[in-house]
Amino acid sequence: MKGFLSYLILWNLSKESMTGAEIARDLENRRGIKPSPGTLYPALKTLREKGLIEANKKKAYTLTKKGEDELKEASKEFSNIFYDVNDMFACCIPDSS
Repeated sequence: MKGFLSYLILWNLSKESMTGAEIARDLENRRGIKPSPGTLYPALKTLREKGLIEANKKKAYTLTKKGEDELKEASKEFSNIFYDVNDMFACCIPDSS
C-alpha cells in the first residue's frame, strides 16, 4: 500500500463519502492491510491541505472537484505504467484452465 495510499483514498472517496475509520476498514477489506491512524490521518490532512478532499461536521470525507480531476490524472498515469499488468503477473499466477 505504501506509495499508493493517497491514490487509494481518492479512489475510495470517488465511490462514497467515508470517515477515516471507514476508509481504514475498506482498505483492510480490499488490500488485507489496515493503515495505522498515524499513517492514514496525516495522508488525509495532506489531501485536505491540497484541496483534494473536504470533511463535513461528522468528519466524513468527500472528493472536491480538484480531487476528482487529480484522481482522473493519477488513474491515467497508473494505467500508463501498468498497462501490461497481465503479462507482468503471468509468471506468478497459475493458469486456471
